[in-house]
Amino acid sequence: QVQLVESGGGLAQPGGSLTLSCAASGSIFRIIAMGWYRQAPGKERELVATSNAGGATDYGNAVKGRFTISRDNAANTAYLQMNSLKPEDTAVYYCNTYAYSSPNHWDTWWGQGTQVTVSS
Repeated sequence: QVQLVESGGGLAQPGGSLTLSCAASGSIFRIIAMGWYRQAPGKERELVATSNAGGATDYGNAVKGRFTISRDNAANTAYLQMNSLKPEDTAVYYCNTYAYSSPNHWDTWWGQGTQVTVSS
């Protein structure tokens, strides 16, 4: 089993910044990718950003140019730097990972989510 613990959510003003962290722990043999998704009330969960083991990144159209994903591979931790926040960024942000828990078994795991609210 792999556990993901998110932190860093909270309240920010429009135009402000927040940084989210996601630490993976447990039976980790090798992490394939880590990423962030978000879900606003009444909406489907959507991609925010992902980063694979090779360092390639992908971003949702709504956040390109404003958000940056980074990873500390030694610490199995991913970060999401969110700048120029907008009220429409308000959502629960979920950390996700695809990882091998043993040499022959991989799966996907989700964190419990952290609330981000952008409001004046």
